[in-house]
Amino acid sequence: MQRGWALRDRTAGSRVAGFRTFGLLGFCGGLASLLPTGVGAAMAFGVCAVVTIGYTKEADQSDLSATSAIAAIATFAAGFAAVAISVQVGLGTGAATFAILSARHSMHTLLRGMDEAEIDAGARFAVVALIILPLLPDTAMGPYDAWNPRHVWMIVVFVTGMSFFGYAAARRLGGKKGTMIMAFLGAMVSSTAVTADCARQLRTDQEGGASLTAGIAVASIVMFVRVEILVIMLAPDAAPSMAFILAPAVLTSAAFAFSAWQDSGRQAHSPTLANPLSLSTAFMLAAWVAILAVASHWALELFGRSGIAIVLGLTGLVDVDAAVITVGSLPAPVLANPAGGLILVTPVAANTVMKAVMTVAIAGRDQGWRASLSLWSSALALAVGWAWCEGEAGA
Repeated sequence: MQRGWALRDRTAGSRVAGFRTFGLLGFCGGLASLLPTGVGAAMAFGVCAVVTIGYTKEADQSDLSATSAIAAIATFAAGFAAVAISVQVGLGTGAATFAILSARHSMHTLLRGMDEAEIDAGARFAVVALIILPLLPDTAMGPYDAWNPRHVWMIVVFVTGMSFFGYAAARRLGGKKGTMIMAFLGAMVSSTAVTADCARQLRTDQEGGASLTAGIAVASIVMFVRVEILVIMLAPDAAPSMAFILAPAVLTSAAFAFSAWQDSGRQAHSPTLANPLSLSTAFMLAAWVAILAVASHWALELFGRSGIAIVLGLTGLVDVDAAVITVGSLPAPVLANPAGGLILVTPVAANTVMKAVMTVAIAGRDQGWRASLSLWSSALALAVGWAWCEGEAGA
């Protein structure tokens, strides 16, 4: 169908294969699978020969393209698979071929919009996610059985994947779209990096101060939501209490973001983000999480719940994701609701305060203080939620 539609403007007799011919190729593939092996192989060879000769002659008269020839062979193979293996395999092969052929224009547009950095990042991400990950053992090992190689490597996959797709989206949607989009996309990878970049611009960009302030608040919202998603995935028992603690902070940041955006006059001031895909960063985070996994079990054994809070608080100063991911390896009773939220909010609060201090230090006292108000207010909201949950836990 797709090939027939793509070649619909050609006159009859000028095409090697059209709608009916491709249908017959699929039928021949199914028939070949029912015949004796030698006959079926000869039939497949004959089909390939006819297709090759036909499209070779066509290539002498028009543009060079092997797409239709390969599609014809794929159609034959899909018909063969539908009978020899299963109908589902045949249908899946046909559907995949159909989708690839139909996506010609969008694929070409995608390629034209890519740069060398994206190609390199895509290749590295493919190696990380599709080659190395399946080869790693899925079993606990190391001190306290705290290390699962596949789970640790998933951190590398997560960081590189978010970096790659965030960078690609930022190149296409950023710039003219302004700080809000850039802050949102960048915070999917690192809200700390977005905050630092906005703070640097605040020092010299007086006109874009409101939009940059809104960007800082948006980055915090994304971080809070991202943390809650990680908690749901890794420590579901703690998710309800964590959501209750984070909700006031999210609402506070949203209010500051909306107010600052209203004041910005919709000026397009966007922080410039370089390609964030860095394997070294992903490796360091994975190593940091592996170390923290052992440290957390050791602190739990030595100090109890208060020891875990100390470890996670220090970790959150550097990377809140590392702290939250580490908690996923702890025993379930440690994260029972509502106590789980009390532990998990520690790195979030530490990271929020650190970003507030960093904003003032980078942007200067006047600009930095105004821009960091959303962060200080969010930290206060986290403290209120934490105090309520602490009271519930002690009741």
